[in-house]
Amino acid sequence: MSDTLFTATDPRLGGFAVRTLDPDRDAALLHGWITHPKAAFWMMQDATVAEVAQEYRRIADHPHHEAFIGLHQGRPAFLVERYDPAHVELVGLYRPRPGDVGMHFLCAPTDTPLHGFTRAVITTVMEFLFAEPDARRVVVEPDVRNTAVHALNAAVGFEVVGPIRKPEKEALLSVCTREQFLATRGVPA
Repeated sequence: MSDTLFTATDPRLGGFAVRTLDPDRDAALLHGWITHPKAAFWMMQDATVAEVAQEYRRIADHPHHEAFIGLHQGRPAFLVERYDPAHVELVGLYRPRPGDVGMHFLCAPTDTPLHGFTRAVITTVMEFLFAEPDARRVVVEPDVRNTAVHALNAAVGFEVVGPIRKPEKEALLSVCTREQFLATRGVPA
């Protein structure tokens, strides 16, 4: 695919890739993902397709926020957002460092789950983010109640900084350096 930005291979689950999200082309697909009951923490349960397109056009137009579609074996399977936490999401809520990269990710709902899929997705997302030479640390702020994502974050090296209060939620600020991530992969830094 010509708009592929990044590829990775999971030894068990095969090929993963990341491409730029097209707000108009991808709105209907995303709508099914972010309005699904399993995406409650995405906080867009009642969004229309038009509102999804509008939100992702806003992100596409933002100088410090980007969105991507993740593929598994060539098929859309997850959503990734990358942002500069000094300008988006965490302004005034923590002390940013040079090389900080903010991240959100969401796996598409499925009726045929694959064991280890979500772990492979977050690993791919982290590899994608750290493929940028200037990225030193990934910063996340999931809802404090989202225990499943906290476990995934820990598995790829995130360290909890602590709870923070955002306008829309109580979040658990966590960070992961390149070295912490590589250590979970068994790769020397």
